[in-house]
Amino acid sequence: MEALLQHGVVVFGQRVAWAELIGQLCALAVVFLADRRTLWTWPVQVGATVLLFAVYSSAHLGGLATRQVVILVISVYGWWAWTRRRDPVYGVVVRRASGVERGVLVGAMVLGTAAVAWLLTALDASWAPWPDAWIFVGTLVAFAAQGMGLVEFWLVWLAVDAVGVPLQLASGLWFSAAIYVVFAVLVLRGWSHWTRTAALARSSRPVIDPVSG
Repeated sequence: MEALLQHGVVVFGQRVAWAELIGQLCALAVVFLADRRTLWTWPVQVGATVLLFAVYSSAHLGGLATRQVVILVISVYGWWAWTRRRDPVYGVVVRRASGVERGVLVGAMVLGTAAVAWLLTALDASWAPWPDAWIFVGTLVAFAAQGMGLVEFWLVWLAVDAVGVPLQLASGLWFSAAIYVVFAVLVLRGWSHWTRTAALARSSRPVIDPVSG
């Protein structure tokens, strides 16, 4: 792994470590795979987490590094969950979150960010604890919602990207920042696709007559 961090390529006059390049390309591939609701989403994500953990650790971004470990655990859950939510026609079943589920997602983002930011500050684990914490918590919430097949997970990713781009630039990880911009475009595309799929699946469900049962 040390060799992947020390060596790399020069793109547009900027050096990009192999670990960052390969890790972010794998993360980008995950967005394509998730849009298509394929199980390959999760093993590719595992590979990305290993590489990006090394990248963020070397950049002294404790929150971003630690989240890779948690993402690995969530990826195992997501892999398992998607194998149990497959439909012969629509593939992995997706749906809109209920009002309660949306409230939980927002609450987890706000409270989780405050708690993680406090922890990062106390441990002196990040020079930018609040944005670092927002990205950390938002990523976990997004992956958890993705594993549940909730359309809203794409919107959580947009909130993460909005903070992730300037943080990556300030950290000197310009290639990762560029990938985050591409993420935002793909996230909008994925949100549109999942929304249509959820609506189609919902409309195809049989309607039960309350009189006849």
